[in-house]
Amino acid sequence: MSISEKDVLRVAHLARIKVSSDELEDYQEGLSGILSLVEQMHDCDTDGVEPMAHPQDIQLRLREDQVTEPDQRDAMQESAPQVDEGLYLVPRVIE
Repeated sequence: MSISEKDVLRVAHLARIKVSSDELEDYQEGLSGILSLVEQMHDCDTDGVEPMAHPQDIQLRLREDQVTEPDQRDAMQESAPQVDEGLYLVPRVIE
């Protein structure tokens, strides 16, 4: 698939990338290559292929969820200017 110089400049503008005139041809070839690859992938028959969450079939070892630190909420909130029922109170910034 071929991409025009106008398309490259539009994509560069949207991505906020400055593309000089001598780089334009390289970007044009690169983007055309990417679009060709996407077109090839679109033509692949994926009927009957189960979606994967991860490319490797692994099981993570999970540990039990245990509390390992003491509750220090009150000590941490002593230096806060305003606290209400364990929550830090801050000034409203969005109206």
